[in-house]
Amino acid sequence: MTSSIVRQGATPAPRRPGRPRADGASPTGRGTESDLLSAAARLFCTVGYTATSTRAIADAAGVRQASMYHWFGTKSAILQRLLLDSVEPSLESARLLLARPEAPAVRLWALARLDVELLCSGDLNIGALYLLPEVAGEGFEAFREHREQLRAAYGELVSGAVGSDAGHDAAAVVLTFVESVILRRRDEPELDAAQAGQRYADLALRLLGLDDDAVARAREAGSALADEARPKKPVDRQN
Repeated sequence: MTSSIVRQGATPAPRRPGRPRADGASPTGRGTESDLLSAAARLFCTVGYTATSTRAIADAAGVRQASMYHWFGTKSAILQRLLLDSVEPSLESARLLLARPEAPAVRLWALARLDVELLCSGDLNIGALYLLPEVAGEGFEAFREHREQLRAAYGELVSGAVGSDAGHDAAAVVLTFVESVILRRRDEPELDAAQAGQRYADLALRLLGLDDDAVARAREAGSALADEARPKKPVDRQN
């Protein structure tokens, strides 16, 4: 006899039925929703968000345009999902690091490294979508809220590392610096994620005025900590 375990008082969410595909098997092997997100990510990053139509997304994903609306009501809904997928792994790591007992500088080093590695991962510069003017408008509130939570996590760690007086402004500087790797990737698409992660994490601490010895100590302890705080199942929209 089989049974399913449900949290007390919770109602299991119904599975969303699928729609027929236009041309056979899933390109990603992960189903229609993932196919649409992967196709949109590639088109947004290569053709451009404004120039990409919903028909182009559906065609690239191998589904009928009408079927696409079964999953996403608008093109902006697809973009928001991609943005959320790009920031949530860093936010997950930040929450884990905030709960750890290590020194704030060590945890900040680990977070900066993981954030840069995520922004450098894959062959598409997904982070460049942050810079779209549409993201400041309606429909992207959830992404902006998640990003604000990430900024607040940086702020808490920065305050612990250098003092609360400089926390807010210094956190903004550090997060802006970390995300500047997005612009660098446009000129250096083959940028090595692991090397960039360590280098940017070092420089983030130096921006806060930590000396070479303090940075070296944070790197030594933060390297193992970053591996522990790495999201177990990062989202892949590259293929």
